[in-house]
Amino acid sequence: MWMDQYYYVFGFTGLVFIILLVTCCEITVVLCYFQLCSENYHWWWRSFLTSGSTALYVFLYSCVYFSRLEADRWFTYVLYFGYMILISIGMFLLTGSCGFLSCLCFTQKIYASIKVD
Repeated sequence: MWMDQYYYVFGFTGLVFIILLVTCCEITVVLCYFQLCSENYHWWWRSFLTSGSTALYVFLYSCVYFSRLEADRWFTYVLYFGYMILISIGMFLLTGSCGFLSCLCFTQKIYASIKVD
């Protein structure tokens, strides 16, 4: 409760965050499957970079958003872009790790089901 009202923003933010992670995992698994079907077995870094590229979109969008602001002092630029670079790096590591771990689980599942006679 905040000022005698329910504050739903954190719930919506958490839900969107979960949807982001699930989407990154699913897209990375699909692209990993296509890569394995073409007999390219070097999927590790590609799976990390595929889902981590979400952070690039967030950073580019923050640049577009900043261009609409009317900043006139140099420390405004330093603070804004410094924090956005840190947030984007953190998001890159988080979504990249989720994508990599989902691909790791996926490849372990599909290769565990292969029977070699």
